[in-house]
Amino acid sequence: MTISQRDRAVAARLFAAFLDAGAVPVEADILQPAETLLDLYGETIRHRAYVTADPVRGEQMLRPDFTVPVVQMHMAGGAEPARYAYAGEVFRKQEAGVERPREFLQVGYEVFDGADPAAADAEVFALLRAQFGAIPTRPVIGDIAILRAAISGLSTTDERKAALRRHIWRPRRFRALLDRFGGRLPVPEGRRALARAVADRGVAEVLAAHGPDMGLRSPAEVLARVETLQADLAAPPIPAAEVAVLEDISRLRESAPMALERLRDLAVDIPELTPALDGLEARLDALAALGQTPETLEFDGTYGRASLEYYDGFVFGIFARARPHMAPVASGGRYDALTAVLGQGRAIPAVGGVIRPGLLAQLEEART
Repeated sequence: MTISQRDRAVAARLFAAFLDAGAVPVEADILQPAETLLDLYGETIRHRAYVTADPVRGEQMLRPDFTVPVVQMHMAGGAEPARYAYAGEVFRKQEAGVERPREFLQVGYEVFDGADPAAADAEVFALLRAQFGAIPTRPVIGDIAILRAAISGLSTTDERKAALRRHIWRPRRFRALLDRFGGRLPVPEGRRALARAVADRGVAEVLAAHGPDMGLRSPAEVLARVETLQADLAAPPIPAAEVAVLEDISRLRESAPMALERLRDLAVDIPELTPALDGLEARLDALAALGQTPETLEFDGTYGRASLEYYDGFVFGIFARARPHMAPVASGGRYDALTAVLGQGRAIPAVGGVIRPGLLAQLEEART
């Protein structure tokens, strides 16, 4: 698909605005090493990105976004604080029948600054929203850190908490795990049968009965997995009141101040929520200081859970009011954990966002 000159002109204008805000221009190769992205997100990224094989460099991936290469660049030698801007094509596979481009422009703004995370969140959001001019917008915000904090406060095993955290970005799997850990769904019969066999005959005999070792897991890994399954079967259900808190967070859709008030009520059952809620309150104050009106911001407890998996805190999307079915024209969020993964032991608080010039151009054209 050819990107129009109109879209490129809008991208150039956005890029200039981000440079005027103090960003340093950066670029990223269109071909990215697939290994890094596969390590971060697993094989599911293959369904969304174009992967090819190079005889020298191995598997390569057409750039699905800019954030990962920008973080890699910064963590390799960048100093904090830093602000970066970029513009260029990204490539995403689409499902059959989905009328969305597979190649489109992104213009982004990334902030690496740990002095005041709430202020950095507000800076990115307000800067991107300002690029809409007089176009009416519907901004939606969320906070992955709130759900992560709720999981950490559950009265259950560390293994169950880890499983829930791992599947935050897979809502159906998360729901199924929560129902099972909360005692609402029965344990699969295959697991019960395995537990009974191990209890009656011992792990060694059960494993020996299955014949020679096959697959990628070593005998020690298989043994550890069996022990984990036994411990899970012995663990009591997560209390119903705590399960209800996670459900209430996921269902929450209110104006941001009302959402904060409701979440404060939920913290009575899971006090570990309080630090994350303090962060949300500080962010709303910082947004108000930049002229944003928190009462006009919709808080969605599930927002960001269908995005790439590096967001771990504040998330946002800016939609066009006149086009309710259009994808978010701008989106972004906080990804502190990603900097730790790519920083080889060093971490820097970071937040960023992107605008799709092609969608913004459509909105601008419709108003002329």
